[in-house]
Amino acid sequence: MTSELAQRRCVPCEGDTPAMDADAVKAHLAQVSERWEVVNDGQAIRAEFRFKGYAKTTGFVNAVAWIAISENHHPDISFGYNTASILWATHAADGLTENDFICAAKVDALVDG
Repeated sequence: MTSELAQRRCVPCEGDTPAMDADAVKAHLAQVSERWEVVNDGQAIRAEFRFKGYAKTTGFVNAVAWIAISENHHPDISFGYNTASILWATHAADGLTENDFICAAKVDALVDG
C-alpha cells in the first residue's frame, strides 16, 4: 500500500506544534498499512516486522534510519535476529502529528514496494 503520504515531506516541529486529535489520527491511520497500531494512550504508532535472518533485519533497520535522517524525524527502533519494531511519535507535540504518518507510509513503501 503506497499512499499519498509517502510522497510528502516532514515539516519541522517546534514546541507549539499541536498533536492530532483522535479523529485526525483515525483518518491518517486509514492511509497507512494495517500493520500500524496506535499505542501509548494515543501518543504513538507502532508496527512489528519479521524477516528471514539477521542480515535482512539489519538492512531494514538501516533503511528506516535513512528515512528518519532524511526526514529529520526519528523513531524508536528495537530489533533482534529476525524482528524489528518501529515506533513513531512526535515528542515536541507530546503525541502524534502528520510527520509520524508520513514516515510510517515511507516505511510501508519500503516494505511493500
